[in-house]
Amino acid sequence: MNQDILTQAATQARGLAIDAVHACSSGHLGLPLGCAEIGAVLFGETLRYNPAAPKWLNRDRFILSGGHGSMFIYSWLHLSGYAVSLDEVKSFRKLHSITPGHPEFDETPGVEATTGPLGQGIGNAVGYAVSAKHAAARYNTADHTIFNQHIFALAGDGCIQEGVAREAIEFAGHNQLDNLILIYDSNDVTLDAMADVTQGTGAQDYFLSQGWDAVTIDGHDLAAVKDALEAAKANDNGKPKVIIAKTEIARGIPEVAGTQKGHGEGGANFAESARANMGLPAETFYVSDEVRSFFSDVVAENTKEFNAWEETHKAWAAANPALAEELSQGVAKAVPSDLLEQIPEFGADYADATRGTGGAVINSISKALPQLITGSADLYGSTKNYIKDAGDFSASTPCGRNLWFGIREHAMGAICNGIAYDGLFRPSGATFLVFADYLRPSIRLAALAKLPVTYIFTHDSVGVGEDGPTHQPVETVSGLRVIPGLDVARPGDPEEVAGSYAAAMHRTDGPTALIFSRQKVANFSEVDASVRREGAYKGGYILKKETGDLKLIIMATGSEVGHAYEAAAKLGEGVRVVSMPCMERFDRQCEDYKKEVLPPCCTKRIAIEAGVSALWHKYTGLEGKVLGIDRFGISAPGDTVMKELGMTPCDVVAAGEELLG
Repeated sequence: MNQDILTQAATQARGLAIDAVHACSSGHLGLPLGCAEIGAVLFGETLRYNPAAPKWLNRDRFILSGGHGSMFIYSWLHLSGYAVSLDEVKSFRKLHSITPGHPEFDETPGVEATTGPLGQGIGNAVGYAVSAKHAAARYNTADHTIFNQHIFALAGDGCIQEGVAREAIEFAGHNQLDNLILIYDSNDVTLDAMADVTQGTGAQDYFLSQGWDAVTIDGHDLAAVKDALEAAKANDNGKPKVIIAKTEIARGIPEVAGTQKGHGEGGANFAESARANMGLPAETFYVSDEVRSFFSDVVAENTKEFNAWEETHKAWAAANPALAEELSQGVAKAVPSDLLEQIPEFGADYADATRGTGGAVINSISKALPQLITGSADLYGSTKNYIKDAGDFSASTPCGRNLWFGIREHAMGAICNGIAYDGLFRPSGATFLVFADYLRPSIRLAALAKLPVTYIFTHDSVGVGEDGPTHQPVETVSGLRVIPGLDVARPGDPEEVAGSYAAAMHRTDGPTALIFSRQKVANFSEVDASVRREGAYKGGYILKKETGDLKLIIMATGSEVGHAYEAAAKLGEGVRVVSMPCMERFDRQCEDYKKEVLPPCCTKRIAIEAGVSALWHKYTGLEGKVLGIDRFGISAPGDTVMKELGMTPCDVVAAGEELLG
């Protein structure tokens, strides 16, 4: 190890961070300055990467969980040869730069996850580790190893304190993810105060108790950092690894170093003196020729390893064409165009809750889409999304496609995101709808990063009944619908479940939430199955067309579609029923289709859904009515609750008669 050149690189990375934050008067200096030696060893000695092939399948992954310290990763990506130019470093936090305030997936080459909300990156790293273990088990052969990467994450006290991180840490330890290496930037400082104001647990003892290997080092000692990282990579003992690196926050700026004032941009006020104290020249954004030459050599060595892997991959693909095709399809996010046709139709006598139908559908899809993996928060028996004959993911059976998350919805969301970031498999996770807010931050990030994650939420309304208002979601579906980029589908019969599932699988540019009932729903078998499937695939369609002049449109989702259908028969020949399982997909259809389903000339409209009413007004307009539930539920049998809260065909009939006069 060339300690002199790595020391220079660490110093110059500190200078880049100071100059970038000073230039825009915004940002966080504490982590980039405090972890500079860690960055030098990671990118100069330890990580396996190729800037010319940033998506190399067998690269080591690095996730900056403490995304506020984004100048750390931008500096090191620039120095190590990624397509992050010095001009982009100078454009830190400026409009349309690829160096935004927090790292964003697919915005910056080398950024593996959108991070910033603390703790999420640890969960993402665990997801990456799951993906890597699963990939190795499925694709490596006795003759060829194409997956043996390691997953690195850098996190601070803020990440470690968050509940999502604690859940993910426990999951990783239980599943013996020994390809995961967490670097804990333990600088004894949080944003408001010194860390001992809010935490007292010994970090090393905590991680050991969770089944991890743990070591504490001086995070500014280059040799100690390298030894710890190399030991962690070499040890496949069935335990994830944590390196607790004791560092000084904002190191290099004496005025704020080691204090909470060093966390943010305050240290940039002392930029000139700090640069002088560190021996940097007056020139800002300085990188020496020696440091650039060193990293050119590093990249050259990594490229040799990449080229050797390419040859191994070619030999593996030639020997295993079926596996190679499957892997290629996964990387391409390919989904069979006839997926919907591969789901068997449901007979006229079929009767079940949509959660039960969802279980049948996911098992059909799993055969057509081998990349699909699924998990549940200790609720497989209720959410029905277990893939039969596919095995359980565990330390001894990493090839299993069913993930047992335990009662850890926060971590489930972040881990599913990590799997989706890795881009080899299609993850899904399930829990009760009323608990969706436990993983809402992860759902929001999946939508922001355009990750094709599928969420399966069951027990979808006050129809849950006796469990009462704590378990009866009323606001949750609408709360999910307001997340930009998230499709929310609440199908109303078995064929609509098939159409909604196929739509979720075909969507590769964002997440989908599938909302399923516990109680049985109607089966509109008198309407052709293809009409219902294709209609749900489009988000909304005409389920029952009027037989005379159109006078009234009734819209509904989920179990309430049955109420709308029954009411229409009583209201007469001029009534149309529109099933609207997914507003977002419907809104993306062409104007002609939307006007065909909801003709502007018909202003007398009713919407019914067992949830808050506000979002439906965009379809009903000022002259329409929305039958919703703008209050919490009641503990009573489901049918009784529905009746008490106005969710019956009779209520729809009464509203229709009022509109029709």
